[in-house]
Amino acid sequence: MARIAELHTLLQPKPVEPPATTTQTFQGTLMQAQSGLGPGMTASNQLLPVAQTQSAGGAGTPAGQAIVNLVRNEIGVAEQPPGSNDAPRIAQFRQATAGSGVGPWCAYFTSWAAREAGVPLGDAGQGFGRVDDVYAWAQRAGKAIPAGSGPPQPGDLIVWDEHIGVVESVLPDGGVQTIEGNSSDAVTRRTHDASGGGAIGYVRLG
Repeated sequence: MARIAELHTLLQPKPVEPPATTTQTFQGTLMQAQSGLGPGMTASNQLLPVAQTQSAGGAGTPAGQAIVNLVRNEIGVAEQPPGSNDAPRIAQFRQATAGSGVGPWCAYFTSWAAREAGVPLGDAGQGFGRVDDVYAWAQRAGKAIPAGSGPPQPGDLIVWDEHIGVVESVLPDGGVQTIEGNSSDAVTRRTHDASGGGAIGYVRLG
């Protein structure tokens, strides 16, 4: 009889105990999968997708990024003396245009940056000394982007009436950060509102 009792005990099914280290329920796992959260993450600490951390205008073209890298290094270059439209470095900017003399040099500056980045302005790469000529060429070449048709990208040339600069970045609030030659007699970083400070359009190279 004792042997029978022992066999009976051994044949009894044992209750299944939940793993001691498992705290995540199936329902919780399902809810996380549906919400896009990883284990241990809540709506307040989830990682933002990469697209939400980039500037509104995107990363720009390789040529555009090359232009940005070039003009960043020129911030602070100034006229000598102020108001002269000239300086040794500004004379080098003028060399990127064909037959241009001393004068307002914002277009010289962008012509120089574009040439150095390998995407010179003009059908023959001659550059331009006048802002109107830059935008007229861009329209003919299919490189002009009218204001309001979409956010600019880093490296785009930003064009106003009689002034031109380079888009450095698009800020999270839609503002446009620029680097401009001949701005307060120097190469200067500026910040404009989402309209680009009333820009008429942009020129995208590369």
